[in-house]
Amino acid sequence: MNVSDMLEGKVAIVTGGTRGIGYGIVKKFLEAGAKVALFGSRQETVDQALEKIQSEVPGGEVMGLHPALGDFDAAEKAIQSVREKFGKVDILVNNAGISARESLYEYKPEDFEKIMSLNVNAVFNCSKAAAAIMKEQGGGSIVNISSMVSIYGQPAGCGYPASKFAVNGLTKSLARELGRDQIRVNAVAPGVTRTDMVAALPEEMVQRISATIPLGRVGEPEEVANAALFLASDLASYVTGTILSVDGATQV
Repeated sequence: MNVSDMLEGKVAIVTGGTRGIGYGIVKKFLEAGAKVALFGSRQETVDQALEKIQSEVPGGEVMGLHPALGDFDAAEKAIQSVREKFGKVDILVNNAGISARESLYEYKPEDFEKIMSLNVNAVFNCSKAAAAIMKEQGGGSIVNISSMVSIYGQPAGCGYPASKFAVNGLTKSLARELGRDQIRVNAVAPGVTRTDMVAALPEEMVQRISATIPLGRVGEPEEVANAALFLASDLASYVTGTILSVDGATQV
């Protein structure tokens, strides 16, 4: 698919952009003509991602930062620095997040707070900071990365689906609030995707997982990135408040 001009002239921020789905979105957006700022958790991983992406998309305009997204002032400072570097902010992808699998009986309250800080508070912080810039510019697009567990829940690690339910709530509410400022807010809810975590699983386990998916396989990061590209682009100019499932019709 030729996407070389879908985001021409746009400036995008992708949190959690150093690996997996986030990295796939960074690459897809650069290929579509955007200037991209990728946010990561550490300078080391940001530097590694920048080196890799510059070899894969030569000539792409990309920068990297590692703000503490759970802190509003840090998130706002980072987003302002993107505007200073690239002149504006058109697109925000809230992808940064962590998951959990602990049983409620073993779940530590501080771990629950940690997952909420990154998976929910960071989405609020980045959206608030970016929306202020987008409003001044006359519009923009926010794409939140949710999960299929935001719809189905999961049998352990309740903090993760709870955080993604909250992301869906933010998505729908902000779409209604920010629509008057021509800021669209949508979410992508991926199913099982071939990230580092899935790639590390034994092949027989991946096959068992795939057997529950009508399409017969796990998803690829690029397929989630394609959905994010659509929602971020002008092709979705009348789409807002939507939670787009990209899960192969997974049966849970």
